[in-house]
Amino acid sequence: MANISKDMTIGEILRACPQVAPVLMEAGMHCLGCPSAQAESLAEAAMVHGIDIDSLMKAIEAV
Repeated sequence: MANISKDMTIGEILRACPQVAPVLMEAGMHCLGCPSAQAESLAEAAMVHGIDIDSLMKAIEAV
């Protein structure tokens, strides 16, 4: 799997590793295709959605 960081945009993550999409959806990030997903980092999106970024990173790394 591609090396994913919390500083990458959601769009970058999905292009590099599309199998992460279900993990993000389960976490509550249901707008993977929205314009914000192309501009905000995973850390920013997690903060907006009230998701613990460290827990989310662990779930992504498990994919």
